[in-house]
Amino acid sequence: MCKVIMIGCDLHSKTMLLKIGQGRSKPETQLVKNTPSGRAKMIQGLKKRAAAAGGTRILFAYEASGQGFGLYDELTDAGIECHVLALTKIARSQRHASQKTDEKDAQQLLELLRGHVLAGNELPSVWFPDATTRDDRELIRTRLDVGEKITTIKLQIQSLLKRNHVARHKSTGKGWTLGFRHWLQHELCESAASPLGRNSRSTLTSLIRQLHFLEKEERRLDELVGALAAHPRYAAAFEEMVSLCGVGCLTALVFLTELGDLSRFANRRQLAAYLGLVPRSFESGDANDRKGHITRQGSSRVRKMLCQATWVRVRWHEKEQQVYQRIVQKNPKKKKIAVVASMRRLAVRMWHRGKAFQGKPARRMILMGAAPG
Repeated sequence: MCKVIMIGCDLHSKTMLLKIGQGRSKPETQLVKNTPSGRAKMIQGLKKRAAAAGGTRILFAYEASGQGFGLYDELTDAGIECHVLALTKIARSQRHASQKTDEKDAQQLLELLRGHVLAGNELPSVWFPDATTRDDRELIRTRLDVGEKITTIKLQIQSLLKRNHVARHKSTGKGWTLGFRHWLQHELCESAASPLGRNSRSTLTSLIRQLHFLEKEERRLDELVGALAAHPRYAAAFEEMVSLCGVGCLTALVFLTELGDLSRFANRRQLAAYLGLVPRSFESGDANDRKGHITRQGSSRVRKMLCQATWVRVRWHEKEQQVYQRIVQKNPKKKKIAVVASMRRLAVRMWHRGKAFQGKPARRMILMGAAPG
């Protein structure tokens, strides 16, 4: 009989529901508080159970979520083998999706562990970034979040003007120019002749204050991002990546921090699949292999930055523009196919350059505070 103790865990912010099994025996259900004391008590209980079984192996599995890798670190430090499983790679029936419960989720994770131990099935585990990479991600993700908030505030200001039928003055030019900002502040917020009502003026003033704060915070973060780019951990791979047309400081660091160790990808197909830039496949019986939309697995942050960089390349890089136009001509109504193809090519180029220089000393001085891509 298999003596390995296997635990499927449905993890939540306050509780953890465990399904504990050994071999093919009926599992035991436990509800544990997701607190430091609750997790310590759980670990102690699992170790006692293993000792009673003759010091057997303990396997623990839970789904990747916003809870991060803290539980994984605690279990690993305690000598328990832990697997964080990718939610998108766990097959679930329509019935399971419509009748989803914590017990069923934990039971399914336990069955995956059983298949791994008893039949040698591969577990859909996620890649574990080291503590330094996780720490670097926090800075880069915060910088991205601030940029998105700035975009949201600008859209709110434009929507406010549209709702009040306020047309932009021609002298302010196009975009968020200094003239446009001056017009918003002095002509719409402070002037007695403003076409906006009192409360609308107050709202616009508040939005402008928020915009100023976020833009100031963005500049501070850009300095920190530039310093991170100059760190020996990223410097060589970074300077190779930013030499590509369309790839700036932020694009390169998002790629490096989200993907981590680039050598873990054996080829470009694995990279594209990890980034979700491969089409879905539909094949059954005599039916032909039909392709659908891209899978969109992996980091959406990386895909967004690749998309922005791709449009720059399509506009300014002659060879990329020719390839893009050739794909568009095949099907003018589906230009997104050409964009995704360009994103994939750019990702492969960045991967090749980053993998060749990751961890090596930089050959040139990196410009601190370089403009984000």
